[in-house]
Amino acid sequence: MTKYKNELACFILTIIFILTSFNIFSQQHRKTILLNKKIAVIELNGNGYQRGLQHGRILKKEIAEVFRLWKENIQNSTKQDADSVITRFYNATNFVPAIKKWTPEIYDEIKGISQSSGQSFKDVLCFQLVDEFWVFLDSLENLQNHHCSGLGVAATNSHTAYIAQNMDIEGFRNGYQILLHIASNVKEPEQYILSCPGLIGLNGLNSKSIGVCVNTLLELRACSDGLPVAFVIRGILSKQDRESVLLFVQTIKHASGQNYIIGTIDSVYDFEASASKVVRFLPIPNNYSIVYHTNHAIVNDNIKPWYEEIHKQISVWKFLNVNSLKRFASLKDRLNLPANSISDNIIKEALRSKDDLQNPVCRDYKNGKSSFTFSSVILTLGKAPSIQLTYASPDQSEYILHTFKDK
Repeated sequence: MTKYKNELACFILTIIFILTSFNIFSQQHRKTILLNKKIAVIELNGNGYQRGLQHGRILKKEIAEVFRLWKENIQNSTKQDADSVITRFYNATNFVPAIKKWTPEIYDEIKGISQSSGQSFKDVLCFQLVDEFWVFLDSLENLQNHHCSGLGVAATNSHTAYIAQNMDIEGFRNGYQILLHIASNVKEPEQYILSCPGLIGLNGLNSKSIGVCVNTLLELRACSDGLPVAFVIRGILSKQDRESVLLFVQTIKHASGQNYIIGTIDSVYDFEASASKVVRFLPIPNNYSIVYHTNHAIVNDNIKPWYEEIHKQISVWKFLNVNSLKRFASLKDRLNLPANSISDNIIKEALRSKDDLQNPVCRDYKNGKSSFTFSSVILTLGKAPSIQLTYASPDQSEYILHTFKDK
């Protein structure tokens, strides 16, 4: 009997060892795959409609796949028919006039995507409205579903200016990371834009050293006829100089609450934008060299009515926003340095950080149901602007550098 027990114990230990070894091997193998994986670059040129036609034609298969996953995600989260929800959302909003007024080329671009991909214009338009759809489904629970972390450092005597971000979005988009590379034309400079098939952009940089990163601020007031976030991003990247960018961001009517970290050739700016108010944010009073932000409004008090009471209940508000507050504290601690000592390596360490394991800045992909770091992006500004970005989370993937053809 003793011999049998010993043999059984040895057998169980052997199985455990094999399973543990396989798990370690699987994790290492997955990490190796990600380290070697690069985001596909999609080359686009011409006017807005021509770019859209190219986008839809090149990525027709991928657009069909990601639209199917998008609708499955809507159906799972709302427990309703996805097409019916999209139609109600489309009918409840009136973004097209603002899009045509402020970014007519981008309106033509989504028409081109629809035409060549075979997807309806309604679906293509609504697919661009990531933040606006979150507003449409607005609930307190949604506050905990946003995890983007961004930062910026102005130029000093020892380094150029940087802005950077972990773009955290829904898990169903994993595997669909792309980098749009748009050639310059008479109206717009050359651009690199992080995106996914069928989408006009998430953040990016142009050859005039103008870049933008974003964070959702769900509690700020929204409107159904302003300019949606994706179009604000593309509007910023179409500009040629600092003055035009700052005027644009502070003049337009914003469709949804959003934080914009904007970089120019040597400076960085942080604006909390709501439907009727745009406020510049300085994490360190009177310090214009370092900015950082997560997903809770700090200086813009243009709050939605149903959030006002929650805001007054500090303990409740902190509980609802614990993830954003923890990530903000992590960035604050890591950037508590003189601006001239913050290098791109320090920025990478901040973006890879998991100082609070339950609320990390860097979020690994776990499943299609939760958000994850879709890509980590570092935009280097100055006379030779460039973009570095990872395939998914930066702790499992290397930053790949892309430079501009236009000098």
